[in-house]
Amino acid sequence: MIFILLFGFLIEIPLGLDRFLPVPPDNPLTAEKVALGRKLFFDKRLSRDETVSCATCHDPAFAFSDGAPRAKGIRGQIGPRRTPRIANRAWGRTFFWDGRAATLEQQVLDPIANPLEMDLDPAVAARRLGLKVEDMQAALASYVRTIRSGGSAYDRYLAGNQQALDEEQKEGLALFRGKAGCTNCHLGPNLTDEEFHYTGAGRTPNDAGRKQQGFKTPSLRDVARTPPYMHDGSLESLDAVVDFYNEGGKPHPRLDSEMQPLRLTPVEKRRLMRFLVSLNGSILDGL
Repeated sequence: MIFILLFGFLIEIPLGLDRFLPVPPDNPLTAEKVALGRKLFFDKRLSRDETVSCATCHDPAFAFSDGAPRAKGIRGQIGPRRTPRIANRAWGRTFFWDGRAATLEQQVLDPIANPLEMDLDPAVAARRLGLKVEDMQAALASYVRTIRSGGSAYDRYLAGNQQALDEEQKEGLALFRGKAGCTNCHLGPNLTDEEFHYTGAGRTPNDAGRKQQGFKTPSLRDVARTPPYMHDGSLESLDAVVDFYNEGGKPHPRLDSEMQPLRLTPVEKRRLMRFLVSLNGSILDGL
């Protein structure tokens, strides 16, 4: 199955109807291109010393993340930020924690060239594989475009299955939409506003994110299975995240006005946590 956006929901449709994926006109989706992109995604020849592939950080076993606080590149180098989850990025408006890429086609080349990640000129990487850099770029972007998550208990509940969530999860959903204020930023089918915010989180205060505007709101899909959290992995558990927001974040000169103490009770925090677990879905890739 695949999922399309319809009236604010992710709706399942057969894989044969992949024309519903948002695809740029200059990089049409084909099965051959996606298959090539998948091979490239797991190919360590894209890194200078051939020790790292895209899948090193975006591991399917970790919901296309890596379970580490910050991304690890060649020679054991540690980057300043956590590996972003990439499921449903076909519907993304910008990419990376600071939104520096406007398209998936731009995004897929950045880690290859980044000296802290794969540290290789994309043109050199393409030559290693006997490809033109444009063809490598188009194939990688096409494959990433097909990585999607849906079919969670939350999706089934929105589609009308009242038994998909238990009573405690329904109460958690009410908190998510109400007292906890989560939908101020985590809204829509991908549970992100695709905007940039300061919450005061992080170990690196000099990292200002997007042009002093903060860091991109991550999707909450599959959030319970993808610790640690925040842009630099500074919060180890989902419980710690709920506590962080319950306390109103941390002081920061540009702290978002929405960051206020929530005053959730222990019971309310438990209900909210139970709801967040319901956002775990099925993650599929390819055509």
